[in-house]
Amino acid sequence: MEPVSKLSTAGPLFGLLRLPRTILFGIGQRNALGSVAAGLGRRALICTDSRFSADPAFAHLLRSLEQAGVEALVYDQVQPDIPRDTVLECCDVAKLLRPDQVIGIGGGSCLDMAKCAALILAHGGRVEDYYGEFKVPGPTLPVIAMPTTAGTGSEVTPVAVLSDPDRVMKIGISSPHLVPHIAICDPELTLTCPPKLTAIAGADAMTHAIEAFTTVRREADAMLAQQHVFVGKSALTDHFALLAIRLLARSLRRAVADGSDTEARADVMMGAMAAGCAFGSAGTAAAHAIQYPIGALTHTAHGMGVATLLPYVMAYNRPACIEDFAEVARAMGIDGAGRSDAMLADLAIDGVAQLFADIGIPADLATLGLPADQQGWAAEQAITVARLIKNNPRSIDLDAMKSLVGAAFAGDRQLLDTHTGA
Repeated sequence: MEPVSKLSTAGPLFGLLRLPRTILFGIGQRNALGSVAAGLGRRALICTDSRFSADPAFAHLLRSLEQAGVEALVYDQVQPDIPRDTVLECCDVAKLLRPDQVIGIGGGSCLDMAKCAALILAHGGRVEDYYGEFKVPGPTLPVIAMPTTAGTGSEVTPVAVLSDPDRVMKIGISSPHLVPHIAICDPELTLTCPPKLTAIAGADAMTHAIEAFTTVRREADAMLAQQHVFVGKSALTDHFALLAIRLLARSLRRAVADGSDTEARADVMMGAMAAGCAFGSAGTAAAHAIQYPIGALTHTAHGMGVATLLPYVMAYNRPACIEDFAEVARAMGIDGAGRSDAMLADLAIDGVAQLFADIGIPADLATLGLPADQQGWAAEQAITVARLIKNNPRSIDLDAMKSLVGAAFAGDRQLLDTHTGA
């Protein structure tokens, strides 16, 4: 699985997408929940959090299920980052109902809990039995994913992330069987999302899109997608990544500034979903790898961490990504007239950094809260996240990783100019 030149157009056209059977997107689509669920069965476990379960919108969704003849059992104790043992707690409650489907409603953790519960209810065992890639033996209970934030893209992806008390960093379960059966994305469900969360989630989505668009391109032999959940960039993932970048660049600032702007909310929600469609097959890379130890040390939101890191990762990757970054700049609406790809690549990095600054994302790891004496440890841990490091378009060894973390800590992308990399 060695990467080839990612800018090469030689060889046959290749594409891969692993997506839900149905994606419903648009204002008012939440009202289809009862009908959609009735098409899957008559007993539904709902995974959400205590905040949304108290929202009048949730009561409306429950009525739509009842009217459609679907009995629902609500587990509303989903916590951020899903503590491992809460998955079995949820499943123990659900056994009273014997559900034939699971509905996740809320942010990324609620959707990931629905995926994990559907997995355990179908196959038994412990959550840790399925850590890693391709450990899920077959289809799970069908999942309906209904996001109320716009960031993780979990409604369309084959991965669920949780925290394990026996591990320092968060851990993931990755399998095509985890892709939700149906995604229902209604921008009106994000109208009450506060500005800070809107910013963090949207920045997470932009990071997904840019990393998916700039992952390595690999030789597309017939076993590539059979042996790897995330296979690198392809013609199809590129399409969704650029759509996400365009929508987020034009509307994320507006959604943060005015949460009642339904057009901006729709753009950001579709951008997050499209970014999920892209990275759910292509994967992500170094920004996400570094965030694992950074998140463990700073206890800050995942989306904030990857967004803080992204401009530095882009600067490091620039020698391998000039043409791709030029495309990113164009998708962001940056005028390319009379400018070389190299100039546009620089403007793309600056444009991403400015967008994140405008919505309140910390500009460096020191501001994020990383202790100065933990930079080396963070670099050492990040380099071990092989499934993400192998996706990065420019090779990274430990020295390069230390340079990258150091530049992100100091808040100075120019520190990366003297490092030629591997």
